[in-house]
Amino acid sequence: MTNTFIDNDSPRIEPQDQELVRSRVAASLQRRHRQEKVFKSIGLIAVLISLMLVGLLFVNIFSKGLPAFFQTSITVDVYFDPEIIDISPKPVREDGEATADFRDRMLDWETEVGMANFSRVLTNALTPVLPGSEQRSNQRHVLRMVTSGERFALRQMVIDDPSIIGQTQRLNLLTDANIDVWLKGNIDRSLPDSQQQLHPVVRAWADELYASGVIKNRFSWALFMNADSRSSLASAGLAGAFMGSLYMMLIVIVLAVPMGVAAAIYLEEFAPRNRITDLIEVNINNLAAVPSIVFGLLGAAVFIGWFNLPISAPVVGGLVLSLMTLPTVIIATRSTLKAIPPSIRQAALGLGASKVQTVFHHVLPLAIPGILTASILGVAQALGEAAPLLLIGMKSFVAAVPSSPFEQSTALPVQIFLWQGNELRNFFEARTSAAIIVLLCLMITLNGTAIWLRKKFETRW
Repeated sequence: MTNTFIDNDSPRIEPQDQELVRSRVAASLQRRHRQEKVFKSIGLIAVLISLMLVGLLFVNIFSKGLPAFFQTSITVDVYFDPEIIDISPKPVREDGEATADFRDRMLDWETEVGMANFSRVLTNALTPVLPGSEQRSNQRHVLRMVTSGERFALRQMVIDDPSIIGQTQRLNLLTDANIDVWLKGNIDRSLPDSQQQLHPVVRAWADELYASGVIKNRFSWALFMNADSRSSLASAGLAGAFMGSLYMMLIVIVLAVPMGVAAAIYLEEFAPRNRITDLIEVNINNLAAVPSIVFGLLGAAVFIGWFNLPISAPVVGGLVLSLMTLPTVIIATRSTLKAIPPSIRQAALGLGASKVQTVFHHVLPLAIPGILTASILGVAQALGEAAPLLLIGMKSFVAAVPSSPFEQSTALPVQIFLWQGNELRNFFEARTSAAIIVLLCLMITLNGTAIWLRKKFETRW
């Protein structure tokens, strides 16, 4: 028989008190639900405001940058007059001739080609399409219709194929940068002639040829195929900066990614837990929070000052960005390894696998999506860095596309920094936004690739 203890001394709750308690609980629940709704509304509003600001930023950048992907050019028939381009035949390498000797002969021939009066060739091509250009007072304005870099483009055409001498080629020549902004409406046409950058005759020619279709807006291949230029602003492009960034990203991928993944695997799976490893982990976390400009100072002092590596070279920029990216890759990879369930390791060890076999045969295959994501995000972060590159001299003007990581170059973020300060603001403001669009597209592509890889190889337990 079960004895039930009943406490007759416990207080009894009167019905009116029970109703009061119920009302208080109901009021408390309503208040908490109301607070929860307010909190959710605030969070939703914050997200919407953030998206709106990001959208305004993108709209502003794209509205300014998209016109720069199209550039005005004038279509003319260029006659490569043999009387003007009077040069010797292009050297041909003879049997048994040393490479250095042939290169010297080729350089001498290219110098001879460069001495030809290509300005006269351009003048002869432009004169028939410019009304009144035969007049002596207007002849000095003819060459102002096209950017000065077109003379070197004609020279390069002759060097590449001397057989065009004596032929007529129909070419699209880039107009001068001032004509481009004039025709696009970026210059106030109501300003007096004393405040205009173009002579009245040049403005009249530009308007007339644009109306007749001789000058048209075409896709600007020069933006992607040419290096930067100060003498021929309309020819300035991103090819040199793009190759510099490409070389640096290859160095980051070769150095920072393998070293970061290996360090993360050792620290997470094999390293003993002691004060030394704790100190290493603290320093890695601290390095991840160090401003990027500090890595630029370190690179300038160590790689350029001590190791005497060439200044403004992608190899130095790649090493600096590798140091900056290394903590990010290590931390992200360790987080991925920690997310692998311990049961995977325990099952492998229980079946007789060694520690190395457990890690490399069972843990790493499951961690590959996270490791790839960490690596790609680290590379994307390095791609957008400009501050450390400024301190190692990559802000210098480089007018050639680098052929190796040891030649002087710049990078896409630095090129944006240089263009935004150009004195021809009404032309380079749009070009700067176009360069930002190119950089954003590269970074969005890298981030999208990381998301796709994570989804593709993701394993659910």
